[in-house]
Amino acid sequence: MKSYSIALIPGDGIGRDVTAAAWTVLETAARNFGFALAGAEFPWSCRFFKDTGRMMPDDGIETLRGFDAILLGAVGWPAEVPDSVSLHGLLLPIRKAFVQYANIRPHRLLPGVTGPLRAENFDILCIRENTEGEYSGAGGRVHQGTLDEVAVETSIFTRAGVERILRFGFEQARTRRGKLASVTKSNAQKYSMVFWDEITRKLAAEYSDVAVTSYHVDALAARMIMAPESLDVVVASNLFGDILTDIGAAIQGGLGYAASANINPDRSAPSMFEPVHGSAPDIAHLGIANPIATIWSGAMMLDHLGEKVAAGRVMKAVEAATARGIGTIPGKDRTEAITAAVVAALT
Repeated sequence: MKSYSIALIPGDGIGRDVTAAAWTVLETAARNFGFALAGAEFPWSCRFFKDTGRMMPDDGIETLRGFDAILLGAVGWPAEVPDSVSLHGLLLPIRKAFVQYANIRPHRLLPGVTGPLRAENFDILCIRENTEGEYSGAGGRVHQGTLDEVAVETSIFTRAGVERILRFGFEQARTRRGKLASVTKSNAQKYSMVFWDEITRKLAAEYSDVAVTSYHVDALAARMIMAPESLDVVVASNLFGDILTDIGAAIQGGLGYAASANINPDRSAPSMFEPVHGSAPDIAHLGIANPIATIWSGAMMLDHLGEKVAAGRVMKAVEAATARGIGTIPGKDRTEAITAAVVAALT
């Protein structure tokens, strides 16, 4: 029997609940489809930071390197640890160290879920550059606390980084409806975003079977709301992709349905799968967190591992549950009830 080693990082707040829920579903799928999942849980979180002064140990990256994949819940406890500390101490180091340069976020309505738009027949795959750009961490502050204080944040765009994420997007478009939207703000950012547009045009010549349109980010944001059904694959930089995918989550009914995968396409290191939502400390003790985004992320993990039939069945089980109205209204169903409904549909 084939077995996969999975690093589990539940994190903070509702991250613990939704990770446990997704793991229950994934273990059920593994039993049903003839493979095994061996999970090892790590307590790395803001609580860990409060206890140790670090979001993960010094050897955290090397510890994770031996796993086939990583399933993460949610990280953040802003009342106790600044978000800039938790993000740069755990998520971003993992993404960069394992060259998880493709952040994949699907946006579509599940059966039984009512979104805020009149549109229902949309299926958008957002591909976000995940290791450089605006989140490179290049910059600094001088004269802190004085009237002369200066803060500088430098976006880093490399030809290799931009070309590989755009090429990844073109390849995804080929497997879908053959349309690619490349997102910049090149009218205002005349160096980095013009550079991105130039590389888009260069690659488009290699992919004559893909219809390419370049959008400014503000225009694409409006299109996602006004005509989401017109979009197929959307490729954007780290910051723009982060913002646009919250719009994507909103039009698909909320962050409770927003899944994501941080992919190392050449598989030289483990990829990481996580819901888009945060740790929601205000509801962490209520047992009403929607685990569907994490279960969906887990299905993406199974697909990445090569267990495509099991991944498809997990998604069918999620859709069967939401079609019955389970997990479709925030706070109505308990986490355990949603999980049980998905498991029942899976078995």
